[in-house]
Amino acid sequence: QLQFVESGGGLVQPGGSLRLSCAASGFISDYYAIGWFRQAPGKEHEGVSCISHSDGRTYYADSVKGRFTVSRDNAKNAVYLQMNSLKPDDTAVYYCAASSSPFITVQAMCVNNRYDYSGQGTQVTVSS
Repeated sequence: QLQFVESGGGLVQPGGSLRLSCAASGFISDYYAIGWFRQAPGKEHEGVSCISHSDGRTYYADSVKGRFTVSRDNAKNAVYLQMNSLKPDDTAVYYCAASSSPFITVQAMCVNNRYDYSGQGTQVTVSS
């Protein structure tokens, strides 16, 4: 079973940057899509960004488009989320997840929260 360990979260001022990392216990190249999701108290669970394995296609939620960048390194079994121009509304627990479906699109994975494995998450707090 695939397991994830997220890191890189912390406290940052508005306008700052963080880079989240997600280390997988297995071969992420076996999974068709990897994504970052977030959950904040009182807010809906949100698919932030998802990336495919086959063609590198990406999806970003409108709330982070232009500010966040997702990438994956299959050789290192790792996924990253570069977050720039952070806002207080970005405060949440961020976790990575993987889908084993060969038919899923990155948009479907992110929008419909369709994944099979996920990590425990890392806290990101944006505050002055």
